[in-house]
Amino acid sequence: MQPDATDWKIIHLLSEKHMSNTDIARELGLSEGTVRQRLKRLQSDGILKIKALRNPSLLQGQQIAYVAANVSESRLLDAKAREIAALEHVMSVSILSGQYDLILEVLIDSNNGLIRFLTEELSTVDGLRKTETFLILRSYNKWI
Repeated sequence: MQPDATDWKIIHLLSEKHMSNTDIARELGLSEGTVRQRLKRLQSDGILKIKALRNPSLLQGQQIAYVAANVSESRLLDAKAREIAALEHVMSVSILSGQYDLILEVLIDSNNGLIRFLTEELSTVDGLRKTETFLILRSYNKWI
């Protein structure tokens, strides 16, 4: 089922202003129960996923890295992206245009976490031919 205009308003208020169901209901002139039911439907339909986000600057002993990768055969792009997305430390995988096929966002332990991820996790994925890693030193307006 496609979201209607009210669903999109709810999603916007939830994502942009981090409002409670009660505040969203008040803002849109709906009951809290209606907002709750719509959010439940949006989640069960796979349109919306609600997660707690953390400020990465407050993470003790962890850091974010981006790993750019090329896949040996472009027909395997979707399959490899899904396989990589299932790895423990991978927060997201995106398919790119340009120099690299994929960009991975990973959350690693600061001490030896990157080398462990590259040698013990990412190396299990066949068909990757080149990677380049970028360590994030500081992020602005970034929540994970």
